Amino acid sequence: MLSEKIQKILPLVQKPGRYVGGELNSVIKNPADVSVRYAFCFPDTYEIGMSHLGMKILYSVVNRRDDAWCERVFAPADDMEKLMRENEIPLWALESGDPIKDFDLIGFTLQYELSYTNVLNMLDLAGLPIFVADRKELTPLVVAGGPCACNAEPMADFIDVFMLGEGEESTETLVEVIKKHKMLGSDKKTLLRDLASRKGFYVPSFYEVEYNTDGTVKRVTPQENAPAKVEKTIISDMDKVYYPEKFVVPSIEIVHDRVTAEIFRGCIRGCRFCQAGFIYRPIREKSAETVDAQCKTLCETSGYDEISLCSLSTSDYTQLQPLLNSLLDWTVKDNTNIALPSLRVDNFSDELVEKLSLVRRSGLTFAPEAGTQRLRDAINKNVSEEEVLRTANKAFAGGWSAVKLYFMLGLPTETLDDVAGIAELAQKVVDEFYRNPDRPKGKGVQVSVSASSFVPKPFTPFQWEPQDTMEELEAKQKHLRESVKTKKIHISTHETPTSFLEGILARGDRKLSAVIAKAWESGCKFDSWDDQFDFDKWKQAFNECDIDPAFYANRRRSYDEVLPWDHLDYGVSKEFLIKENKKAHLNETTPHCRIKCAGCGSNRLNGGKCDAMRKA
Repeated sequence: MLSEKIQKILPLVQKPGRYVGGELNSVIKNPADVSVRYAFCFPDTYEIGMSHLGMKILYSVVNRRDDAWCERVFAPADDMEKLMRENEIPLWALESGDPIKDFDLIGFTLQYELSYTNVLNMLDLAGLPIFVADRKELTPLVVAGGPCACNAEPMADFIDVFMLGEGEESTETLVEVIKKHKMLGSDKKTLLRDLASRKGFYVPSFYEVEYNTDGTVKRVTPQENAPAKVEKTIISDMDKVYYPEKFVVPSIEIVHDRVTAEIFRGCIRGCRFCQAGFIYRPIREKSAETVDAQCKTLCETSGYDEISLCSLSTSDYTQLQPLLNSLLDWTVKDNTNIALPSLRVDNFSDELVEKLSLVRRSGLTFAPEAGTQRLRDAINKNVSEEEVLRTANKAFAGGWSAVKLYFMLGLPTETLDDVAGIAELAQKVVDEFYRNPDRPKGKGVQVSVSASSFVPKPFTPFQWEPQDTMEELEAKQKHLRESVKTKKIHISTHETPTSFLEGILARGDRKLSAVIAKAWESGCKFDSWDDQFDFDKWKQAFNECDIDPAFYANRRRSYDEVLPWDHLDYGVSKEFLIKENKKAHLNETTPHCRIKCAGCGSNRLNGGKCDAMRKA
C-alpha cells in the first residue's frame, strides 16, 4: 500500500504508472508471514527493467517460496527523484510500498556498465550508505549479479556479494543462507564467510589487491578462507530448471511488451568480440515440447499476443523447425505473433521463410558485424558476403522490404577499407532487392545500418586489445557516412564518449570505484541515456582521482598481465582465449562448436557436458 506522501506526488510526475505497482500477476504477501524480504532492483526505468527476462525469472523463483517475498524496484526518473528528495520519501518497492532499506536483501542486476551510477543513486535514495565499509549491520545485504559481474572490480567498494553465473539455484541458496544467519543472530562477517564458501558467491572485501608500479594488478590474494578462484554457477538441465508460469503484466507500455521464451543458453559460434557468447557457455538447449508448453501457459496467464524466442542465436537452435510447427498449430489460430530475434544469415532457410510468412510480418535483422570478408574472418563471424546476399534475396522474395544490418566500428585489425566495406555491402543488399523478380511490388527497399562502437570485454579473445580512441571512432563514422551513395541506406552510430566510458568500466579494476563515486556525487546517472550523459563530469572525476582513463580503454595488455578479473572463473580457459586472439591477428577462423569442439573448457563447470557435442 503506497503511503499518503507517495500518493500526493504521483499526479505531479510523468508516467505515474511506473511507481504504483498493482499489475496483473504481481505477488502480494503479508510481511509477517515471511522470513526474508528481497528488493530486486533494476538500475534503470520501469519500461526497461520490466522487459528483462532475468528479473521475471528470479522474481518468481523467490516468490514461489512461502518464507520469502521478492518485490520489484526501478530507478525513478528525474521528476520523481526530485519530488522524493524534496519530500524525504525513501526508495520503495512496488508490491508493498515499503522502504527497501528495511528489507533483508537488496539485489541489483548489472546488465550494462553505464548503469553503475544508478546503483549508487538508488542506494542513496533508499537511505543507505553507498560504500560496503559503511554498512555494518547484517541486513540489508547488497548483492549484484548479471553479465557485468564477470568483472566485479569497479563496483567492489559498493556491493557486499556478487553472484556469478546463472541465478535460479544460487538465489535459492542466498535466501536460505540469509534466513539461517538472521535466526542465528550472526554478524555480517560470519554471513559473508558462509556465502564465500559456496560456489558462485564472490565477496570482494575478502580479496586483497596489490598493484605494480605501472598501475597493473600484481596479485589478488584471498582472505578469510575464501577460494583463490570463484566459479560461476550453471544450470545443467534447461528442461528441469524452474521457469515462471506467469509474468507480471505491466500497467504501461514497456520496451519489449510480450512473452519471452528462452530456448537455449550459450552459443556455438565463438565470435571473438562477443562476451555473452563466452560467459554463457556451455550450450544447453530446452526441448521444443518444453518451450511450446511454456509459451502457451504464459500467453494464457498474461493475455499477450506476441512471443519472442530468446537466445543468442535463435536459428542455431536444433529444434527450431519442430518448435515452430508446434507453435504455429495454435498461434495462427489465436492471432499470436512469433518474433525470432538473433537470426543468422548462414542458416536462414526457405522453410524458415515459409514459417515466418504465416505470422505477422515485422522487419528482419541480421548481423554481418564487419564489411569485408577479411575482417569477418578475424572476428570469427564465419559468414560470407554470398550468404548475406542470398539471405536478403530470400527475405525479399518472401515479402520483406525492410532489412536491418548490425555492424561494429573499431574492431581489432580494422582499416578504413573495412569501414567502406560496410557501405558497399549495404549497397549490394539494396541492389539485390531490385534484381529480385519476386520482390514486393510497389514498395521501395529500406536498409538500416546500425554501426555500434566495439568495446573489448572480459572473458573474450579480445580482452587484451586496445579500444579505438574517440577520435579514431569519429573518423571511421565520418568515413562510413561518406561511403554511402543512396538514401535507401540509413546509417545510425553510437555516441563515442559513452563507448569510451563503457570500455573503461568493462576492463577496470578497484581503483575505479572512487571515480564512479565521484561521478555520481557530481550528478552523473542514467549514463546510457544520451540526453543525460555528461562526459565533462566523468572527465572531472578521473582528474580528481588522478586516474588516466586511456590506461583502461586504449592500452594493449600482454598475455602474461594479471587481469582484474583473473580470479573469477567463467569456465572458458585463458589458454583458449589467447589462442583465439592469435588466430584473429592471422585472419584465421575457428569452426563453430557443432562442426568441431575447439576445447574452450566451459563444459568443465557442467560435469563435462555440452549440448553442442550432440549430433545436430
